[in-house]
Amino acid sequence: MKYYLGIDLGGTNIAAGVVNENYEIIAQCSIKTNGSRPAEEVVDDMAQVARDTAAKAGITLDEVEWVGIGAPGTANKATGVIEYSNNIGWYDVPLVQMMEDRLKKKVYIENDANAAAYGEYVAGSAKDAESFIMVTLGTGVGGGIVINNEIYSGSNYAGAELGHSVIVVDGRPCTCERKGCLEAYASATGLIKTTREHMEKNKDSIMWEMVGGDSSKISGRTSFDAMRKGDATGKAVVDEYIKYLACGITNIINTFQPDLLAMGGGISHEGDYLMKPLKEIVAREVYSRNSAKNTEIVAASLGNAAGIIGAALLGMAK
Repeated sequence: MKYYLGIDLGGTNIAAGVVNENYEIIAQCSIKTNGSRPAEEVVDDMAQVARDTAAKAGITLDEVEWVGIGAPGTANKATGVIEYSNNIGWYDVPLVQMMEDRLKKKVYIENDANAAAYGEYVAGSAKDAESFIMVTLGTGVGGGIVINNEIYSGSNYAGAELGHSVIVVDGRPCTCERKGCLEAYASATGLIKTTREHMEKNKDSIMWEMVGGDSSKISGRTSFDAMRKGDATGKAVVDEYIKYLACGITNIINTFQPDLLAMGGGISHEGDYLMKPLKEIVAREVYSRNSAKNTEIVAASLGNAAGIIGAALLGMAK
């Protein structure tokens, strides 16, 4: 049996898993990223969680074929450098060299959303698709594009940053330093901001009770939970969120027209409360609405495992 180790470096958590040759995660560990720290400290933790995960799987790192890392931002897989990551504030971090020095193993890197897309393409919802796009709704909005078994990352490894397409000119500031990006509205961070804005205008919303009167406790689930309880403000937040997300998804489909588009990340776990109205809006607005064939929108089937599995299998990717 062959084993591969994948690390999903997120804005909130560092998650690692040992994946076997059947694309199954047999052991997993995670810790908080605390990305405001120096990169050296974050990488120390990445290496430690890799060791801990191997131990949990009952194997040594010597038994691992390679280590793959999905990281937010521009991951130059030719040089092994994270050139820019707005979500954790990294510039020109030589991640491959740093991890190889610590683990004494071959290390591959890729953008985290690309890695998650590759995981879904190889082992999840897109196994039968020739062209596939994944959109991840987490701390940011990630995009991954896979065409004919090849991860598309552009001429400079900065491609597929779908979350940084502008949907509102001169809109909210984004961490990438533009204004009005899809990420500023459709990420969990954006949803929390929208929720807070609506709550400040509607002091009678049950969401205040749900967070104990403390707006710092608002999460990406707050508005959806309130909507399900019949709260009008919660529903208004969810409707606004889906409107912006649908705009971005429609733009992506109009550009690429893939066979399949999968939604991943924490917010995608809302299921039909998210997917049903999203699909209805996209079906009305997409340019190809009169075509015999249109992009199928689905929920990613691997959930949070997609990033780990895709990262672990990066040594197989073209």
